[in-house]
Amino acid sequence: MEKTIKKSRCPVVATLELIGGKWKVIILYTLSSSKKRFGELAVRIPKISRKVLTEQLRELEYDGLILREEYKEIPPRVEYSLTDLGKSLTPVFHELEIWGTDNVLAKE
Repeated sequence: MEKTIKKSRCPVVATLELIGGKWKVIILYTLSSSKKRFGELAVRIPKISRKVLTEQLRELEYDGLILREEYKEIPPRVEYSLTDLGKSLTPVFHELEIWGTDNVLAKE
């Protein structure tokens, strides 16, 4: 898979080019607590199709944000976790969680 990211001089644009889209932040946030198998991710993010989840996981792995570990077992097992680069987004997710609680959920 070859992905071309336009290098922006704006740090916000550059970051959104890497983690933007409907599902990537949700996948990364879900992985921030612990390793997950594909099925666990699919259950925790029920509105994402399995095809799109697969595509997004591949892109996140390609971009160095997640690690895909295959275990040679029967049945085969694959786990996804955050790389150090992916883990560096955890404070950002924490701030988004606070902001969402204070400014979105508090108004419901």
